[in-house]
Amino acid sequence: MKREKQPADGCLLDVENVTMKFTKYEVGVDSLKELVVRAFKGDLKREKFVCLKNISFKIYRGEAVAVIGRNGVGKSTLLKIVSGILKPTAGRARSYGRISPLLQLGAGFDGNATGMENIYLNAAIMGYTKKEIDAKLQDILDFAELGDFIYSPVKTYSSGMLARLGFSIAINMEAEIMLIDEILAVGDMAFQKKCYDKLTELKKKGLTFLIVSHSDSVRDLCERAIWIERGRMIADGDSEEIFRRYTDAMMNPEKQ
Repeated sequence: MKREKQPADGCLLDVENVTMKFTKYEVGVDSLKELVVRAFKGDLKREKFVCLKNISFKIYRGEAVAVIGRNGVGKSTLLKIVSGILKPTAGRARSYGRISPLLQLGAGFDGNATGMENIYLNAAIMGYTKKEIDAKLQDILDFAELGDFIYSPVKTYSSGMLARLGFSIAINMEAEIMLIDEILAVGDMAFQKKCYDKLTELKKKGLTFLIVSHSDSVRDLCERAIWIERGRMIADGDSEEIFRRYTDAMMNPEKQ
């Protein structure tokens, strides 16, 4: 995602008419070999699947915004576009600050490297220097609470341990914009509370959050919510109101 000089109005994220299409192949192709052979023969039906359609919004400094919707409606794809991992088919997404993406367990980790080595690797991918990482290292270790496991290869970690390490790196490097993709649902209740408390603390310090969820677990943290359904934006506004409408729609699908 393109990073530019911040505008005077305090906007940190500007998503403008973003559309994302993927190629969907017919059901019944059982292997890569069959896929290649049938494609070569011209005997493979495929169509464009529209994942996101004309999504536009702006997020300003200090806002905590939830992106809600059922599984498979394009929420995670939207965060990947915002973070620069994916390029949209149409439209554009611009950032005006350093982004800290926490989109997938173990993303950016080298499974054969230790947790300690991955702290430096992951933070370097986010654009931090060794000096900056050194300054935050103890905070990362204290928050993750992995003990001596920090010196073990991360391929031996459980999903909860990966969540602890990934979240600790992202939260303690304190980028201007944090992107969080349902990662808070992983781990034990005590660690989830610890994460929410830390996010609340950082919010008070002026950090900006864009958090994907398909539940109301982030309602208390976010004052604004964007509701996406079938790749389209249904609503953008006060989180209490949007969550109420979303919950009602999920409970009463015949009204949609």
